[in-house]
Amino acid sequence: MTSVGQRIKGFLNSPQGRKMIDRGRRQAAKPGTQQKLRQFAERMSGRPSGR
Repeated sequence: MTSVGQRIKGFLNSPQGRKMIDRGRRQAAKPGTQQKLRQFAERMSGRPSGR
């Protein structure tokens, strides 16, 4: 039986997995996406939320 890690690695090396990786890289290169990720990281950094 294959481990979860081996199954993920196999998927990422498949044509479908490579397409998904390429799509993710294109999305990550967009300035709007980068701004959303920075805002999310700020929220998750542990600073008080003011609630």
